[in-house]
Amino acid sequence: MKKIKNYIDGKMVDAASKKTLSNVEPATGRIYSRLPDSGTRDVAAAVAAAKKAFPDWSQTPAAERSRLLLKIADGIDANLEGFAKAEAIDSGKPLSLAHGIEIPRAASNFRFFATAILHEHSQSHATDHTALNVTLRRPRGVAGLISPWNLPLYLFTWKIAPALAAGNTAVAKPSELTPMTAFLLSEVCRKAGLPKGVLNIVHGLGKSVGAAISAHPDIGTLSFTGGTATGGAIASAAAPLFKKVSLEMGGKNPNIIFADADMDEALRTTLRSSFQNQGEICLCGSRIFVEKKAYPAFLKRFTVMAKKLKVGDPLQKGTDQGALVSAAHLEKVRGYVQLAMEEGGTIQCGGRPPLSLPPRCKRGFFFLPTIITGLHSKCRVNQEEIFGPVVTVQPFTSEKQVIAAANSTPYGLSASVWTRDGGRAHRIAERLHAGTVWINCWMLRDLRVPFGGMKQSGLGREGGEEALRFFTEPKNVCIKMENDRG
Repeated sequence: MKKIKNYIDGKMVDAASKKTLSNVEPATGRIYSRLPDSGTRDVAAAVAAAKKAFPDWSQTPAAERSRLLLKIADGIDANLEGFAKAEAIDSGKPLSLAHGIEIPRAASNFRFFATAILHEHSQSHATDHTALNVTLRRPRGVAGLISPWNLPLYLFTWKIAPALAAGNTAVAKPSELTPMTAFLLSEVCRKAGLPKGVLNIVHGLGKSVGAAISAHPDIGTLSFTGGTATGGAIASAAAPLFKKVSLEMGGKNPNIIFADADMDEALRTTLRSSFQNQGEICLCGSRIFVEKKAYPAFLKRFTVMAKKLKVGDPLQKGTDQGALVSAAHLEKVRGYVQLAMEEGGTIQCGGRPPLSLPPRCKRGFFFLPTIITGLHSKCRVNQEEIFGPVVTVQPFTSEKQVIAAANSTPYGLSASVWTRDGGRAHRIAERLHAGTVWINCWMLRDLRVPFGGMKQSGLGREGGEEALRFFTEPKNVCIKMENDRG
């Protein structure tokens, strides 16, 4: 059985307590590895190592930092097959998704920020003829990075890459549900020659490791992606210590489809945005609004397409949807479907685990793509994040009505709008309470643009220059000019 270890001060080590946690493969329900059950002592050791490494790393020339991060990216690419299989086993997602999108994006994260730091520039302001003010940006110190289980390597590296590129050192915690790709990353970092203590990876439970990272006085910067309740707890712990915090949390994203849309493309993309990664993506469009005159035909075709999705072994070719991440999460999803029926909803398809699975997956955590109709916008199923392969479809009659419904949740992460009317697209995008609005597309990403949400979906922005700004502190240097005495 594989044994995962912490990566602290350049070494692979067990938890100080020697205790371990079980790592369960979602597709089979069986334990396939053990990971450290770390705690405050392990976090303290990681912070001490990061603090010790910070002076040298922060003064390392950008070109050298860039070289090392590019070497890490090369290491991920060189072991693409191993990373992809580990992610598919760990998370339950189809191997094709991990291999084709998630792992390559993780390598791209390192490449983007490794090259971005080579193009940094400072601002200067001439104060009449009296002084020259130069604004410099300097790394903040030790960063605490906490990432979720749904996109384990992609989101982990999306935090690590800008933090290290900007000259910070880091203590990072992957989800205890999906630790394997973080463990493989630590081995890549060692082989790439990353100086010891620059990156430290501590495995364990959120209530022990995550809480210790959030409360540690020597960690001045926190970046978290995960659930809204946990984000609130982190913000509460960080506020008295005046930490700089970025929180990327839940989503209950609307997908608005007008009758004039390219309906074939809207259907294909909506199917993907509803059920990709088993619906376990914070950007999934879980509330689908369709203009009334197009609603019957859309619902009929969408239901047929959802029924054709192949649910099965994530490691098998042709699987469209794998397993949910855990038994507890499966029960959560099942509970929301039951709630939908109690709230008056109608199950158009799915609503249960599949009846037939390969022998290897008989104990796995699978759930069919589920479409629910007949629910109003204010019901719990349409207000709370389910984070599974469950979507609702509702008709609408006017722009005003659909905007009000779309904005009715406490979340504001993303939205999609489908229409050929350019004026309408811009008008609605401006009025939607969402950090990202896609027009006639979904999940087209550019690492240069800021990413984050509104309301309970988040605080702060990640991605591009915003990420580098988050991990640095502006410092103004005022230089008095000599008077020209002629």
